Amino acid sequence: MLKAVIVDDEPKAIQGLSWELTNFSDEIEIIKTFSIPEEALVYLNDNTPDCLFLDIQMPTMDGFQFLEKLNKQDIAVVITTAYDEYAIKALKNEALDYLLKPIDSDDLQITISKIKKFRSRALNSDQIEDILVNFTTSKNKKKITINTDGKLLFLNIEDIIFVESDGNYSTIFLTDGQKILVTKKLKEVNALLPDGDFFRIHNSYVINLSKIKEFLKTEGYVIMDSNHKIPVARQRKSDFLEKL
Repeated sequence: MLKAVIVDDEPKAIQGLSWELTNFSDEIEIIKTFSIPEEALVYLNDNTPDCLFLDIQMPTMDGFQFLEKLNKQDIAVVITTAYDEYAIKALKNEALDYLLKPIDSDDLQITISKIKKFRSRALNSDQIEDILVNFTTSKNKKKITINTDGKLLFLNIEDIIFVESDGNYSTIFLTDGQKILVTKKLKEVNALLPDGDFFRIHNSYVINLSKIKEFLKTEGYVIMDSNHKIPVARQRKSDFLEKL
C-alpha cells in the first residue's frame, strides 16, 4: 500500500483528490493532508511518504518553491494543477508526473503505475546502499559511509576534523578543506563516529579529539588543526576534560 500526502491550499481540492484516490484505487492510503505548505514541509522533514500530490498555485508558497525547500529525492512527487502550461516546468523540477484538475480516473491509474515503478527502483537502491554500508562498517572500522547528493561517500575517520549542526542538516569538515553537507541531524552523524575518537563538545559541534591544536581554558574554546575556533559547552566541560 502506497502512503500518500496531499498539499493543496483549497480544502475542496483536497477533498476531491482524496475521493478520487480512495474510490479509484485500492493501492494508495492518504496518511496526511495539508492546506498550509509550511506545515507540510515541517511534517516531511521527519516523515517520508511514498508519494506527494502537490498543488502548484498556492498563495504563500507555490509548488515549485515548495520543491526547492523539500530537498528529498526519495518521494515520488505528482503535481496537480488546472493549467497544463505548468506540465513541462513540473517535470523539469523533478516531479514524477502531473495531473490536470479535474482529475481523470484513467490518468490517475497511469500515475499510480509510475509511482509504483519509482518506489520499486528506490527500494532496490536502498537495498544496495544497505549492503554497501553494512560491508563497509563490518570490514573497515576506519571509515564511515555518508549518503549525500545522490551518492555514497566512504570517509576516512581520520580525515574528519569536526561536524557542525544546522538544524536538520550537518556539515562535515575534512582535513583537505572540503565541507560536506548531509541531510542528517548532528546526533545521527555522531552515532556513526567512534566514541573514543570523537566527542560532542557542544549542541552544535562534534569534534575529532586527535585534531585539537589548543584548548583555551579561560575562554572555553578549542582550536582545531584547521584553525576553527569551537566553543566548549559548560555542561560538557568536565566530560571533555576527562576525554583529554
